[in-house]
This record gives sequence, C-alpha cells and structure tokens, in this order.
Amino acid sequence: MHPKPATEAAPVAAVDWSHPWHAPWRDNGQRIEGRVRAGEPLCDALNQAGSAPVRFVAHTALPSAMAYEAFIAQTRDCPTRQGLHDFFNALCWIGFPRTKTRLNALQAQQLRLSGVQSVRGAVRDALTLFDENAAFLRAPDALWDALIAKQWGRLFDELRPLWQDAQLLLFGHALLEKLQSPRKAITAHVYRVSPKGDDLGDWDRWVAQDLDCNKLAAKPFAHLPVLGVPGWWAANADPGFYRDPAVFRPARTVEAAKQ
Repeated sequence: MHPKPATEAAPVAAVDWSHPWHAPWRDNGQRIEGRVRAGEPLCDALNQAGSAPVRFVAHTALPSAMAYEAFIAQTRDCPTRQGLHDFFNALCWIGFPRTKTRLNALQAQQLRLSGVQSVRGAVRDALTLFDENAAFLRAPDALWDALIAKQWGRLFDELRPLWQDAQLLLFGHALLEKLQSPRKAITAHVYRVSPKGDDLGDWDRWVAQDLDCNKLAAKPFAHLPVLGVPGWWAANADPGFYRDPAVFRPARTVEAAKQ
C-alpha cells in the first residue's frame, strides 16, 4: 500500500478552528480535516459529508475549454484542487447548498447570455464578489446604518453594545482563506440578511431566495474590516485600533467621488 502524498493533508492542516469566524464551519471542517489526516483523499472526505448538492471531483475533470461555473451547472460536479481556497469553497457548498446552487445557476445564466469575456460585466462581477468575499450580517438598523455610512467611531464605540444583538457569518471562501493569516486590512463585502431562525439552514434558505441579479448588480454591499468586530480580535478592545484611516477609511463625499 503506497503512502498518501504529503499534499493530501495540506488543505486543512493549517486551519486554526478556534477563531470566532470559523464557528459556522467548525464541525464539518474538523470532521473532514480528520478524514484527510487519516489518509483519505480530499474529494472523498468532502463527498462523505453527504449534504452538498454537487459531487466533489479532482480539478483535472474540468475540460480546459469549459468555464468552471458552466461545468458545475451541467454536470453537478465541482472541480476541487488541493488547497484551502477550494476546501473552504467545498465547506460553503456543504453548509449553504441552496445559496451555492442559486449562485451557480445565476453564474451559468450570465455565461449563456454573454459568454466568457476578458472583462466581466456588472452582474458577473457582483456574483464573483459575492461568492469569494461576502459576509452575511443580521443586525439592528442603527448598526447597519453606521456601517454603510462608515461611521467607524459610532459603529464600534457608541453602538458597541449592539453587536451583542448582531450575527456576522463569513461566507466568501477567498475571505476565509485570507483570514488564515489574519491582517487588520482584510475586508468583507457585507450583505444584510434577515432570516427568522438561527441555524445555517434558515440563513441558507433566506439568502438563496433573496439573491437576484438586479440587486447584486447594484452592489448592495457594505465594507467591513472583519478584525474590527467586537470579540473577534483582542487588539480591537483598544479604541485606538479603529483610528487607522488606511483600514477604517472615511466615507467618500459626493464631491470627492466626482473627482
């Protein structure tokens, strides 16, 4: 019996599951990580999770002349490479099957309408941004209003107690990958949600039903440096953490936007 190549363990070995942003993904992630460390190929370990609407296959299954999104839509196979990027993508398929299916359907629709182009249109660009870097926030109106206005002092000082009534879930798999080396400047594109329940299924159903090309093309996102979330990073207990205009940038005025 040949030993498994060292790269089999690479996708999950470096994940620190203790970070608060990993909470929604921790159970599945640790279980799959354990299977890979025991020698099971990554795709097999992912498929054993059993709840994804796609089958995870080696990336070599993707024909060179075919778009990734179109291949998934046609075959229900998800090409998966070794590495954290595709590992987190797979966790999103497992945890948010309706949302990922809806995203893929919209991506495939855009490909049918306009084909693969060197520059994505507004809708495809927004779909990609959502898939790679979105975070979902359920929060009181005051918190959301301060966030979209980039009123950082109000958001993280005056309204800090309101974060106890908010829930933030990081969805973008590129965002999760970047946070393996946490940096203050890592910023999520936040999409406001209002599911009635608290489990992932409730959130998944709400987001999948809400996703719409016209809404996404309008870029309904707020920018949030995620290490600023109270309780997510020890350094942000110091109010000076937020006095960094290179990260916590002021809102652009109408006049500045025209220049």
